[in-house]
Amino acid sequence: MKLHAFVAMPFGTKPDTYGKPTDFDLIYSSLIKPALELAGLDIIRADEEKGAGDILVDMFQELLMADLVLVDLTADNPNVWYELGVRHALRSRGVVLVNGPRASKPFDIYTNRKYTYALSNGAPDPARLETDIRKIAEMTRATLAEWHGNPISPVYSLLPNLVEPDWKTLRIGKAREFWANYDDWAALIEHARKAGHPEDILVLADEAPVTALRVEARLKAGKALLKGRHFNFALEQLELACAFDPANVDAARQHGVCLQRLGRLDDARAIYKKILAEHPSDVETWSLLGRLDKDTWVEAWNRKDSSAEQKRDDAGYEDALLLMAIDSYATAYRHAPGHYYSGINAVTLMHLYRDLTGKPRFDAEAASMAGGIAWAAACQQDESELFWAKATLGDLSILQGDPLAVGSAYKAAIACADKDWFALDSTLSQLRLLAAIGFAPDTVAAGIATFERALARLQPPEQEWQPEKVFLFSGHMIDAPGRKEARFPADKEAIAAAAIDKALADLGASDKDLALTQGASGGDLLFAEACIARNIKVQLLLPLPEPDFIEHSILPADGGEVWRKRYYTLRDNPLCQPPRVMPEVLGPLPKDSEGKEMNPFERCNLWLLYSTLAKGIARTRFLCLWNGGGGDGPGGTEHMMKEVKKRTGQVTWLDTRKMW
Repeated sequence: MKLHAFVAMPFGTKPDTYGKPTDFDLIYSSLIKPALELAGLDIIRADEEKGAGDILVDMFQELLMADLVLVDLTADNPNVWYELGVRHALRSRGVVLVNGPRASKPFDIYTNRKYTYALSNGAPDPARLETDIRKIAEMTRATLAEWHGNPISPVYSLLPNLVEPDWKTLRIGKAREFWANYDDWAALIEHARKAGHPEDILVLADEAPVTALRVEARLKAGKALLKGRHFNFALEQLELACAFDPANVDAARQHGVCLQRLGRLDDARAIYKKILAEHPSDVETWSLLGRLDKDTWVEAWNRKDSSAEQKRDDAGYEDALLLMAIDSYATAYRHAPGHYYSGINAVTLMHLYRDLTGKPRFDAEAASMAGGIAWAAACQQDESELFWAKATLGDLSILQGDPLAVGSAYKAAIACADKDWFALDSTLSQLRLLAAIGFAPDTVAAGIATFERALARLQPPEQEWQPEKVFLFSGHMIDAPGRKEARFPADKEAIAAAAIDKALADLGASDKDLALTQGASGGDLLFAEACIARNIKVQLLLPLPEPDFIEHSILPADGGEVWRKRYYTLRDNPLCQPPRVMPEVLGPLPKDSEGKEMNPFERCNLWLLYSTLAKGIARTRFLCLWNGGGGDGPGGTEHMMKEVKKRTGQVTWLDTRKMW
């Protein structure tokens, strides 16, 4: 996902500050645009806005949401100065200033860092062009890297208490289109989470439809992966979010949660403490710290080799850790009495303290808090939170000692869970912890029975079949008739098939493995057929709808009709899983700022790669049939080879230059 740059500069031919005519369109096309592209940005210029509507609205939206605004001050153009002022007022950072030779330096930005490029006869100086492009690109990268340093805007520098507008809530003008795309994208993320496809989430995370929302994109992807318990992938997404926006409290919190799930408790605690040092009343972080304290307490007594009696004795002995958890949860609830999650945890731990130690220290406080928790949970209106609210009411029934009420309350919660296995299992796990130390045995048993019955109707992700090895394949298609440079001639098919089969044998391929490929004529189908012959399950990922894929990637080959029949035979084999079709699963192809669609084969390569890595890097085996040359485009074998090497993994390269 590229960053987004907005260019504020004159267009057409205008006089510079010396009165000399200057071709700003040529400056843009031969200098500014190449420099920003070299820095890795998508670019839009004010006069390139083609859509209908008020150009000022669109311009304001770009100045607000762009990752970087480059301003050319070669001429004293009022529109350009106005755009610079708007950006300085809206955002504290993300501005690059450039200009050609000027008669004077403007006072308002005299101390701002600027780059002066060379002109010759009103156009970029050819002798300096390459250097100027490189220098502007370097300045752009440096500006983005310093995104969280001191404010660049003089407005925010001189008014240190000024707060940037909450631009994420501004749904005006073009932003409505942005947010509509974002909502569609977010729905795909949620669908992938519920379906248990982390590979889909990882592809979509790179494709947030608005670059200014990429922190939210990474954060949403990280949360979805967390819920799916793909913790290592979640950590990658959350670290990206935190790297771009270290001040984003939600991203920092989720980073801590992920570290906690990975068992890195000290690192998670350091993150929570840092947040609370800056935001001492942040209820969510206090609650997360409570969860960490509780996990630390549980870890101290919940050992596999301990008897039930020993666990209970150890749980009471570690009362100091239990008190820490109570304090953190209770602090969270005092800051926000409507936060029933922290409240029910605090009250439950207070009851546990009474049960384990016999001390009535929290009896009065627990009783008074229970009413507020019940009221807050009963008032929940957010449908996405209804399960947790009703589960909280079930938790209160546990403490009140009524098994019948427990069953009724938990069944009401389960009805709102939308078959979310992870949500149900999370609550069941907490109940089993209570059972492990003999707390409220009758009501806890009623709760466990209710959730076990509900989960028995669902397929837990942990029980889904997992392969021993995952073979990822990419290779040349059979040459089309009349191809000028032979790459995979049809008469070399038998040689390639034998090499692929031998490679699978050398890698110990068996019926316990999984194979992934696209299914094009030539290498893909030969690989898939070899896998089927070894009773290996095959999953095809198609970059295009099946009819279009056949037209593009099967029929052009020499003997295309034969390859089409072989494709259908493969697809209909019981060992071949139903093909996953990229546009159906991941939605339409993402577009850059100029409306150009991403290459579908490049996107599918990433999808194939993530689908493989999602099964585990240690399981990954990449097999390619390749001549080592380029020329097959961003979605070809060369691209896949580079992507795999970037992410490590075992590679077997069948070099066709040595085969025929």
